[in-house]
Amino acid sequence: MPARVVLIAYGNPSRGDDALGPALLGRAELWLAEHPDLDVSLVEDFQLQVEHALDLADADLVLFIDADATGPAPFSLRRVVAARDDTYSTHELSPEAVLHVARLVTQRAVPAAWLLGVHGVQFALGDTLSAAAAGHLEAAWAELRRLLLDPRPDAWDARC
Repeated sequence: MPARVVLIAYGNPSRGDDALGPALLGRAELWLAEHPDLDVSLVEDFQLQVEHALDLADADLVLFIDADATGPAPFSLRRVVAARDDTYSTHELSPEAVLHVARLVTQRAVPAAWLLGVHGVQFALGDTLSAAAAGHLEAAWAELRRLLLDPRPDAWDARC
């Protein structure tokens, strides 16, 4: 039985490179239509919310996807673990806080999770995707396909 994977991409398509997460998720949606053997659920939003904790139910692996203004180009991949943080009580949550809420709500262990941060440089309202970010998107897309074709925690950890 294949691993159940949840992809949660977030960002604002009206803010230039902040659209990287949703853009990557759009590619995944088209690609997954050609790979019905993979058990992948897709979630897209402008930002992470408490309600996203419910999207993790029954998942084996979770990949959060976001634009990253400070991380390395073209992208970074890192493991995330449940943790209450400063975003816990605000209108926006971190991936760690979403996992923390999921653990509180379900009273169960949370799935293994990672954050794929795609490097962006241009985030002003009304901007389009920058040329640099478009290149980073291509590299992140290749990485995402590799991850989805081998949905095992040790394989994903090896790519960090």
